[in-house]
Amino acid sequence: MLSDKRILLIITGGIAAYKVLEVIRRLRERGADVRCVMTQSAKEFVTPLSVQTLSENPVADDLFDLTQEDEIGHIRLSREADLIVVAPASADFLAKMANGLANDLASAVVLASNKPILAAPAMNPFMWNHPATKRNIARLAEDGVSFIGPEIGEMAERNEAGRGRLSEPLEIVAAIDAKLERRGRLSGKRVLVTAGPTHEPIDPVRYIANRSSGKQGYAIARSAAEAGADVTLVSGPVELAAPHGVHQVKVETAQQMKDAVEAALPADIAIMAAAVADWRVDAEASEKIKKDGSGKPPTLTFTENPDILNWLAHSDERPGLVIGFAAETTKVLEYARAKLKRKGADWIVANDVSPEAGVMGGDENTVHIVRVDNGQASIETWEKMPKADVAEKLVSFIADHLD
Repeated sequence: MLSDKRILLIITGGIAAYKVLEVIRRLRERGADVRCVMTQSAKEFVTPLSVQTLSENPVADDLFDLTQEDEIGHIRLSREADLIVVAPASADFLAKMANGLANDLASAVVLASNKPILAAPAMNPFMWNHPATKRNIARLAEDGVSFIGPEIGEMAERNEAGRGRLSEPLEIVAAIDAKLERRGRLSGKRVLVTAGPTHEPIDPVRYIANRSSGKQGYAIARSAAEAGADVTLVSGPVELAAPHGVHQVKVETAQQMKDAVEAALPADIAIMAAAVADWRVDAEASEKIKKDGSGKPPTLTFTENPDILNWLAHSDERPGLVIGFAAETTKVLEYARAKLKRKGADWIVANDVSPEAGVMGGDENTVHIVRVDNGQASIETWEKMPKADVAEKLVSFIADHLD
């Protein structure tokens, strides 16, 4: 039941817009308060009167409407909603969202929003598979936008088929329900997340690092915040913006990350997703190391970095739930089970980063949740999915465990 929820539905142009009338009807059956914004092109496919009749609320469609905008309507609409749903989400509107455009009411509402967004794309398969659309989807996923569909099927165009169909109305309603169900499940919990690589300096110019993008850790921090948690994100050097509502602490080295983690305690839940460098040079050179003409490389002496996960799992301020990550290229489950026991964590989230499985730092992930049940290690494998979806599923998994 959605009787206490307010849904802001943005309808964009496309033949699939007619299906959204059924989405509105189903949401109203479940008691949701549905407010609708239509783009000008959406009105070529469904009428504002139909949308208003089913939603039982006036339809907003004009950024320069003097009646609506005397109260800065685009801000008010975005603030009053529990969830913003874009359906159908056209290729054009997704491009606007990804690039921060706000030249009509619908795009201004999205840009002014501080609420979670669920998009249901619908477009021709060639448009969906175009590199520009793929870039926009990846950027929006990094920004925290969730997606339902598109599905594979026949298009409105004759003899056209492929991925691009709008998800069925009941599937969209189920996705809305699932998205809202997660809201508040971690209220009152302090969550500590680490993300990204560490950079261990060799000299003022060079450093040791790895290919971690930080995307998975940032997605987890965002999902935990959306679930109501008080989140601290300790991040190595990455090119990602801090998720809304998350306290971000930027660090460079493993020692700095350990110090920041210690300063963030106490916490109820710790999710150690960072790819911390195992080693650093014993003594950083004060000047750039130059070639000496001998043809021989310099000799570097290494020392082990602090093991943050192991330290945290055995700390006097140990969080109630400690989750580590294991990125492996071989024997993924074997090494994950050994790491779970060796580090003293409660769970290990393991994934394969071998060249055959995909480049580390990509947009998708296949993970295995390794944990101890009744003294035995149990393994749950999730199908390959976008990192944002992995994050949402992991946060729900944590909430279920706490319940």
